[in-house]
Amino acid sequence: MDAFFASVELLRYPQLEGLPVVIGGGRHTPEQEAELVARWGALDQVPLDAFERLGRYVGRGVITTATYAARQFGVGSAMGMMKAARRCPQAVLLPIDFQRYRTYSRQFKEVILSIAPLMEDRGVDEVYIDFTQVAGGQEEGGRALAARIQQAIHAATGLSCSVGVAPNKLLAKMASEFHKPKGISIVQPQDLERLIWPLPCRKINGVGPKADAKLQALGITTIGELAACSLPGLVQHFGRSYGAWLHAAAQGQDDRPVVTESEPVSMSRETTFERDLHAVKDRAELGAIFTRLCERVAEDLQRKGYVGRTIGIKLRYADFRSVTRDISLDYFTQDAAAIRHAAGQCLKRVELKQHIRLLGVRVGSLAARAGGAGDAVCEPKPLQPATGVHRAHRTDPFTASLF
Repeated sequence: MDAFFASVELLRYPQLEGLPVVIGGGRHTPEQEAELVARWGALDQVPLDAFERLGRYVGRGVITTATYAARQFGVGSAMGMMKAARRCPQAVLLPIDFQRYRTYSRQFKEVILSIAPLMEDRGVDEVYIDFTQVAGGQEEGGRALAARIQQAIHAATGLSCSVGVAPNKLLAKMASEFHKPKGISIVQPQDLERLIWPLPCRKINGVGPKADAKLQALGITTIGELAACSLPGLVQHFGRSYGAWLHAAAQGQDDRPVVTESEPVSMSRETTFERDLHAVKDRAELGAIFTRLCERVAEDLQRKGYVGRTIGIKLRYADFRSVTRDISLDYFTQDAAAIRHAAGQCLKRVELKQHIRLLGVRVGSLAARAGGAGDAVCEPKPLQPATGVHRAHRTDPFTASLF
């Protein structure tokens, strides 16, 4: 989907069409919307000068997404909002409305399933579709069906999407980014050298910043240069598994099927603080935030019908260093108190002397919970460190002083 969250907001505020708009910084509430309607009569009648501007934002939030007009100023997803404010202070700042985005997500996916039932859900705004056997799927190399899907989604939701058509998921993912917004891009095997090989290696979904830095240190900057590397050489530098995958990816090879049903691996909640907090000086505030994160993860598990047995935490310090710790339980749970207790044990194994800017809680090793909501969850048993995670070698006042 094209700038999905922002595009959904433009349906609510069509007067912002064509303007730089950024989503983030706070949550939308029905009360806010009711106040706007009471004052202006309708949301599409709110005047431009009544909207909050990014240049006036003060805080630690990050951008969730931005319109293409905002992206022209170098503003994009996951960027700190204060940094974005320096680049595009005139951008309109809108709060996040996840409930609305999930509603539109379900709608556009229902449209796709009515046309091409082999669909892999890849999150709120992205899917893979296998239309090998769909009637008309091969017309014009797939372009005809891609256009049909675009038109059907727009008719049902008012939203636009970009479609990449290719023999496999790896190439289709790259192709979908070629002509945003509202684009259709087709990559056939014979197009590899012309369309794929000139691209930087980071365009391969699965090549992250660290792998890209290592490739560049080896003098490999484009996918074509990666394709020219020998398999033994890549295995030597990146290991057997990842080296082999890099070699295949550069050749445009990917045999992963479209998976119509999949189970989540983990569920997590995290928050970045408005100011850096200290484990001792801000213990009460941190404790309340920590407990609420555990409660929200438990609510997610309960709502979606899962239990988990690996409980973890994530901290990001003021200097942007991150640390994680996990504990594996010998029982499954979706109970907030049990999650809070286990996550607290993880905190005993991290240094808490520095100020903290981000805190997160994660539950992994998930399993679908059998039976109804009233089923009992296994009683807690002694905690064991997860494989590869070491206990703290000592206990000092900061480590022992849990929030």
